[in-house]
Amino acid sequence: MNKNASVIQILVTIGIVFSVCGFSNAQSNDWKQLFNGRDLTGWGYRPTSEADIQAAKNWQKRDPNAAAWPIVTEARSFDGRTASDDGRFVAKNGRLIVTTPPDYRKIQQLWTTWEFPENFILKLEFRATPNTDSGIYVRQPQLQCRDYLIAGPYKRLQHYQAQDWNEIVIAVTNNVAFCTCNGELLEASLKIPTNGPIGLEGDRGQMEYRHIELRELP
Repeated sequence: MNKNASVIQILVTIGIVFSVCGFSNAQSNDWKQLFNGRDLTGWGYRPTSEADIQAAKNWQKRDPNAAAWPIVTEARSFDGRTASDDGRFVAKNGRLIVTTPPDYRKIQQLWTTWEFPENFILKLEFRATPNTDSGIYVRQPQLQCRDYLIAGPYKRLQHYQAQDWNEIVIAVTNNVAFCTCNGELLEASLKIPTNGPIGLEGDRGQMEYRHIELRELP
């Protein structure tokens, strides 16, 4: 893609994101609820990828304070359940809660059981306790979702509300994700694969998510 085409694509995506933030032309039935607010139907654990296994080994080898990273060997579905087997992910009162691990840090990943090959817009709200580290996986690559002003990496956000609800919108077009938080830019061109699930990461602290919805684009 040449430079001019890249600029045009970004401008089109910005228009899509602004439209979503204002709910300008979105009908309620356009949106698919990825989280029903009651239980973890549609979510589960997937086997840990070889890339993540190697990343965990390398991290733990070079850093004595690296987080524990349990390896998942078999897929597990949490349909109809209010909590994952280990209690790390809990559905309660309309929130999908990533609980604080007892040993301060532990990497765990919750995935949708669906995959999303089409262009789409994902929107959700999140609330973080101080210095929480979580993340949103978009067909595998991760967008950091944290208590940004303390934990980074986006420490200069002007509209982030600490320990309150914030909205993330991720617009995916042609395998590139344009990501905002409360309308402020996080990533303009996060490259992602052609297909894959949506996921949430647990690392440290407690993170709450709600209103996790996706709308496919034409």
